[in-house]
Amino acid sequence: MEFLQTLFGWIGDFTWGWSLIPILVIFGIFITIATGFVQIEYFGRMFRVLSNKNNADDSNQISAREALLVSVGGRVGGGNIAGVAVAITLGGPGAVFWMWAIALVGMATSLVECSLAQLFKRKVGEHSYRGGPAAAIIHGLGKEYRWLAVIYAICLIAAFGLGFNAFQGNTVAGSMQDSFGIDRLWTGIALAAISGFIIFGGIHRIAKVSDIVVPIMAIGYLAMALIVILLNITSLPGVIYDIVTNAFGLQEAVGGGMGAAVAQGLRRGLFSNEAGLGSAPNVAATAEVRHPISQGITQSFSVFIDTIIICSCTAFVILLGDVYVPGAEGIDGVALTQQSMVSHLGTWVQYFLSGAILLFSFSSIIYNYYLGENAMTVLTKSPLGILGLRIAIIAIVFLGATAPAATAVFFFSDPMMGILALVNLLAIMMLFPVAMRLLRDFRRQLKAGVERPVLNPDDYADLDIDRDAWKLPAE
Repeated sequence: MEFLQTLFGWIGDFTWGWSLIPILVIFGIFITIATGFVQIEYFGRMFRVLSNKNNADDSNQISAREALLVSVGGRVGGGNIAGVAVAITLGGPGAVFWMWAIALVGMATSLVECSLAQLFKRKVGEHSYRGGPAAAIIHGLGKEYRWLAVIYAICLIAAFGLGFNAFQGNTVAGSMQDSFGIDRLWTGIALAAISGFIIFGGIHRIAKVSDIVVPIMAIGYLAMALIVILLNITSLPGVIYDIVTNAFGLQEAVGGGMGAAVAQGLRRGLFSNEAGLGSAPNVAATAEVRHPISQGITQSFSVFIDTIIICSCTAFVILLGDVYVPGAEGIDGVALTQQSMVSHLGTWVQYFLSGAILLFSFSSIIYNYYLGENAMTVLTKSPLGILGLRIAIIAIVFLGATAPAATAVFFFSDPMMGILALVNLLAIMMLFPVAMRLLRDFRRQLKAGVERPVLNPDDYADLDIDRDAWKLPAE
């Protein structure tokens, strides 16, 4: 065990310590410039997905909106409540600015990776699609790269399917015990039972549940934060001024100055929005859309919602209050967010936040499960593999909730996610010309007056795409 901890510690240092974050930043900037700032070009178009509850041509299919909400449900979680607080504690207010910056370039990265996942998706049965970076590697780069897809799949199952779900179970149970005095055992039983009911229903049930849960949790949390902001609206310009000046070292809030602000902002921003990490494309591939770029635009919007909107609300709640003291120690993480909210609105808010954490964590559990399921299909076609994964995840959620010390066993989660991200970025780099080809096609159709661009599979006959997944619409 000591050897394994040392090994994974080294992997974590190699990936998250010095290689991965610079690569994600540089690659995000490269994609932004190469695509002509595509995330800004289609920013207005992103909001269209919210106006139609099911914008799939077939009502039995998963719509772009439902895929968006599953992704938001997975991305929005502890990083938006606790992660922002940690970034501010360690990096000062300036860390928030760098979270915004990495989100803006991450929107372009997410658009590209999710568009590629859509292009190489496969039709499964009558009303389902399956895909993601592993499928893009196998069908985009060729079967000789299957070994790379296997590495990706193993890392995805280990990090998201197993490790992160144990931590989510622990987060929910701890919050319920602290706020409501509910024993961890009962929370574990309830969480395992509800999770089991949903994940045994597959991606369609996950999408339907997310379509209900995610708007409730996001709108509820944003409403509370908006009340705080409105009550302190006269102080908001000063907070924004502090964020910007601290970001560039013009005023130092913590030790390390600008360097600490940049490091914490980039790290926490990437952990929160997952752009480029190779997780969200698995969900992006399940939607029925007419053109891959359409889903890429939708998933780019998910990054905006996660970081620019929700993380910013958390930051403003903290910085507009008097609980946070720059450079002080003793309170950080979720406790800083909770106490800041309480200082604004009263003690009842801690119960509301516990409910929000419950919904955030629960939506992440079912999201993480689907990532694991999708990865399992790369390793084996046997239905026993999926069954075993479902049972394992239900057991792990229960274990994480009832035995908090057990989560220490999953020390490999972050290092495995680091490897996952490197594999995904390598695949994106190799397939980037294909993504640019899709983008040119999408732009050409819009310029010609086509309101909803359509992918014509005949134009991509040189690629290994599933023609059943890309049949031209009837009209």
